[in-house]
This record gives sequence, C-alpha cells and structure tokens, in this order.
Amino acid sequence: MKKVLILLMAVLLFVFPLKTFADMAQGDMIVTLGADLTQAQKDSLLAEMNAPKNVQIVTVTNQEEHQYLGKYVANALIGTRAISSAAITIAPKGSGVSVKTKNITWVTNEMYINALITAGVKDANIYITSPVPVSGTAALTGILKAYEVSSDKQIPEAVKQAANQEMVETAKLGDSIGDKNAAALIAKVKDEIAKNKPQNDEEMRKIIEHAANDLNVKLSNNEMQSLIQFFDKLKNLNINWNQVSDQMNKAKDQISKFLQSKEGQGFLDSLKHFFIWLIDSIKAMFS
Repeated sequence: MKKVLILLMAVLLFVFPLKTFADMAQGDMIVTLGADLTQAQKDSLLAEMNAPKNVQIVTVTNQEEHQYLGKYVANALIGTRAISSAAITIAPKGSGVSVKTKNITWVTNEMYINALITAGVKDANIYITSPVPVSGTAALTGILKAYEVSSDKQIPEAVKQAANQEMVETAKLGDSIGDKNAAALIAKVKDEIAKNKPQNDEEMRKIIEHAANDLNVKLSNNEMQSLIQFFDKLKNLNINWNQVSDQMNKAKDQISKFLQSKEGQGFLDSLKHFFIWLIDSIKAMFS
C-alpha cells in the first residue's frame, strides 16, 4: 500500500543566511529539513548530504505540507509529521536540472525533474532523502521554496501549484501505465506544447494521443480527459515555454550521457545478457 508521508512542502520559516541570497554561486547549497526530525536525524541527514557547517537551512512544517498538497491528495495520506529533507546545490550555468533520491518509493527522479522544469527551476542538483521510506509526493513545494531562496527569484503561486499537481498526476498515471512511461508522456506533451502551442482541446488531445502512441501506451477516457484539463491549465499560466523546452533537452542529454558512460554501457550489457538468457529459456521450453 502506497502511503504518502511527506517530504518538504513549505513556506520558509527559519532561514539563517550567511550572505545575500542573490550572491549564491555555483556549488553553494541550501537545505530543507522537516520540523519533526529529531536532532540526531537532522545531524545524520546533514552528514548524508555532505552539507557544510554553515549551510543555509529552511525548516518545513506539516501544516505547510497540508496547505500545499491538500488539493491533490487526501489529507489523511499526508500524515502528521514533516520529516523529509532535500539539498539543493547551485549547478554550472547551462547544466540543467538533476535529481537523486534515497528512501523515496513512489515519485521517480524523472517526475521531479519534469515538475521542477515546469516551475522554472534550472541549473540545480537536487538530493531528496528521508530517514525512513516515504512515497515522496510532497517534496516539490519545499524544494521550490528553497530554490526561490537560493536564486532570489519568486515563482508565481499558480505555477508552484501546477508543478505540485503535475507531480501527483504523473505519479498516479504511473500506477496505470508505468512510472517511466508516465514521466516520458508528460515530458513529450510539454515539449510539443512548447513547440506547437495548441489552441484548443482537440489540438491538445492530438498531441497527447501522438505521445501515447509513440510510447505504445493506452490511456483510459478518464486519464485522457484529466490530462487535457491539466495541460490546458498549464499552457495558460505564465510559464517560459522556451526555457521549458531547453531544460527538457538538457534532461534528455543527461540520459544520453549516462547510456554512453562506462556505467551506462555496463547497464546496457547486463540488459542484453538478460534478454539473451530469456530467449534461450523460452526456446528450451519448446525444445
């Protein structure tokens, strides 16, 4: 049973800056910590993040989690404690958004990246973690608030809400068509919106259908209608679609570089050997 325990949501409560936020540079880090963590858990997570002693810290409360996530998931699932945390590190200009997670069981890295790009986040390395396994659904708002601090840029409230909704909708869709397919579908549709700017529901439907066909997935009528409504809402917000397209391309480049790396090639070799074994096993069944 997937249970939503919360990662970060949050309005900033206690921030202790050592420099003005706009002065943060490549390599600088800001951390969000759940208000209900014990001191020992806080110390352990900070060590896990390799956070410097003077790192800027944002504290997140469960009340804030309900405030930002309550529109998209049942309050009973949000829980009563804020324990999840994240480290946001300023990345080199033009490098895009990258995400790594630990103890996150439902929301995938790709889902986070998609939603963060929608919200206008760019050039950031983000590490999301928790002392115990959690679904990860509520991490996004806290990360966005911390990103606002680190970049000294205000993200419109409607855009933050849309990014939260996107992550939840993608995670739910993942239960039906698979996490990777769900994240890829959302990314493809956003890329097409950026390029072609659909003018009505019919054009939006065609974009979604084309993306689904490319991925060889079938959407129910309810899923299709829900996606049309969400993307209609998205395209009418004050979103920099050129930046979205650019960041999506950078995310694709990161995946390509992984597949070309020694680690990625090792993964592909393992996958190839698995399918060879599978085919041989099937042949043996009929021999």
